[in-house]
Parts: sequence; structure tokens; C-alpha cells
Amino acid sequence: MSERQESCSSSLRQAPRPHVLVADDDPGSCRFLGDGLRSLGATVETASSGEDALERARGGKFDLLLLDCRMPGGGALHVLEQLRGEGDAASAHSMAVATSAELAASDRGDLLAAGFSDILLKPCTLTDLRHVLALVQVEPSASVLDDGAALSSSGDATTMRALRLLLREELALLQHELEQLRGDPVAFAERLHRLRSSCGFCGATALAEQTMQLQQQLSPRGPAPAALASFNAVLRATLQALDG
Repeated sequence: MSERQESCSSSLRQAPRPHVLVADDDPGSCRFLGDGLRSLGATVETASSGEDALERARGGKFDLLLLDCRMPGGGALHVLEQLRGEGDAASAHSMAVATSAELAASDRGDLLAAGFSDILLKPCTLTDLRHVLALVQVEPSASVLDDGAALSSSGDATTMRALRLLLREELALLQHELEQLRGDPVAFAERLHRLRSSCGFCGATALAEQTMQLQQQLSPRGPAPAALASFNAVLRATLQALDG
């Protein structure tokens, strides 16, 4: 591999900084969550109401939405339901975690069923925030894009680039349809099968690994929220790498 290829491959293996929206009407909680996430390497924007959170999430692409359950203008459940129903919103398919100072068992079930990947109870610690960030960060066990593997499969750089352009289109479409597919496990399983093949030709090693894991955990009721969250995080990281 040439020096330029090695430099490119190295830069692609660097995980992107998670972009997080923290929505909380309590100034103290908002400050702690924002500062804590920044200290862990995230870039953070804050909102103090449901309306503000919706406006920011509609116009900006976030890797993670941290939404308080009770805010003026709509709590976490309302905000996420609105976003999920707006396919053209920039963060319509972003991972979401609900935050709350108190939560009944029935409320937890409702939040998970609505599409939240986890619930963060306040007050929380930096360790808790690190766990939340881990949901959207690519695991270092595999590189995002492996040029060597892609060149070995495709044969030459020109073919590799052409295949990666096709993969970019496939992933963008998949990201748009992910919410619909989670409700159709049969169609989802078929889509994942095809995706593994595409990843293999393009050297998308991290996504290939996550796809295999999601296939193994897919049930007749659909994917587990945590497994889907991890898959979605690597999908976004791969898209960013392909755009680089």
C-alpha cells in the first residue's frame, strides 16, 4: 500500500466525534450533561424546551438526542414521536436516550417501545454518560474502511471507488428506511444479508461485523433496541468515512 493510501486508511479509522443534542429545561442538569459529554469528546448543543429541541433536530444532524421526559413544549416522548414521523427531518432517525429524575416501570416500557435506546436517570455520573456515548461510538475492534481488504476484493482502485459509491447509495437509502424495516423482520433480514456482501467487496469491515451481529440478534419481534443502536452508529460512521 502506498504512503498516501496508508494515510487515507489511517484517517478513516478514526472514529468521528459524536454530535449530541441535550434537551433539558433545568439549567443545572443541562450544564452538567453538556459539560460532561464535552469532557468525554462529544460536541454538544443544548435546548431548554421541546419546541427548541424539535427545531434543532429538524435542522441539524445529531448522532444522539438526549431528551428530558418533562419539558415545556413537549417532553422526550412527544419530541421523538414528532421527529420519527418527519422523514425529511435531519435527525429523524438519530439514536435517542430519554432522561428523567424519576421513572415508573410502565413509563420505561413506553419509552423503549417508542424507539428510545436507553433511559438515563438523573442525577447521573460521568460513568453513566460514558455508557450513553458508547452507544453511538464505533468499537475499535474493526476499522471503518479497510483499503487493503477492499483492493484485494475489487482488484484495483478504480473498481474499489466505484463499488464504494454504490455502497454509499445503498447505506443512505437504508438509513432512510431503517425505521420502517425494524417493523418487518423478514425484509430486514434479507436486507442485512445483501448488505454483508456489499460491505465485503468495499472493505467496510466495521459495518460488516455489526451487520452480522444484528443478524444473529434479529427476532420475529424485530431487533433489540441496543443492537439496532450499535448498528445505526456504525452505519453513520461508515457513511461519514465514505464521504471523506
